[in-house]
Amino acid sequence: MKGYKAFDKNLKCRGMQYEIGKVYEMDETPIPCDRGFHFCKTIADCYGFYPMCEDTRICEVEATGDVATDDDVKYCTNRIMILAEVEKPREKSNVSESSSGYCNSGDCNSGNRNSGYCNSGNWNSGNRNSGDCNSGNWNSGNRNSGNRNSGYCNSGYCNSGDWNSGDCNSGNRNSGNWNSGDWNSGDWNSGDCNSGIFCTDKNPKIKLFDVDSDLTMRDWINSRARMIMNRCPYTYADFISAASMTDEEKKRHPEHKTIGGFVKVFVATTEDKQRWWDDLPEDDKAEIYKLPNFNAEKFEECVGVKIRRWQDD
Repeated sequence: MKGYKAFDKNLKCRGMQYEIGKVYEMDETPIPCDRGFHFCKTIADCYGFYPMCEDTRICEVEATGDVATDDDVKYCTNRIMILAEVEKPREKSNVSESSSGYCNSGDCNSGNRNSGYCNSGNWNSGNRNSGDCNSGNWNSGNRNSGNRNSGYCNSGYCNSGDWNSGDCNSGNRNSGNWNSGDWNSGDWNSGDCNSGIFCTDKNPKIKLFDVDSDLTMRDWINSRARMIMNRCPYTYADFISAASMTDEEKKRHPEHKTIGGFVKVFVATTEDKQRWWDDLPEDDKAEIYKLPNFNAEKFEECVGVKIRRWQDD
């Protein structure tokens, strides 16, 4: 089996000196990450274990003994021959010859570790991205899962702002569409925190428990009650690097070989939320009870916890 092995600038690997043209062997059975001469099938995979710099030297090798692997990325053998050094290995790390970046499996990429096509950024699995860590298409910002975003961390489409789950927003954190303000769940708002349409109010009054109140959204945002509720367990997604992934996660997410990890969803269960509420200090619970129009049944329905004991003061 032929492959590639990375070394430091002195052609050493883990302190062992190697020479081109020589054969190295051992009597023991190879075990990945334990014993044996390790190598990869591609140059790009080698850069997952050695830095992508000029000091890293890569040689073509041939395993002529027993071969073992546990992830189809890193292999090891008990007999290896160092065939020849690869000239300019970074330039040869792409599967397609049309990419000018490094370690790309798609085509026409100028960035690094892209599995999509025509990306100029890094770690993209979508297509035609100029930003970084995008799984959608045509993004110029970073960490977008939607398409045509110039902002950051958008799951919607055509956003120039950041953290939007809606579409065509120039503001931030909107779940509605075409908003130029922030935190809007409705559409076409230039103000902030509006759930209606074509609103310009910068600080609208809000309902609590389906009843009008004198609190504004900013009052709620700055309140101790909101700070308490922010500690309630919630479901969220985060990028997990390959180094932190379990073997099972690597098997279920082969894209980690290209983008350096995967997006993991952390689910907050009803039991998690109930445990949080039950362990909450009584003075924190009292802060929630003091909210205008407090209604225990509606609180339980919205939050997902059972208030085991409640009495009107």
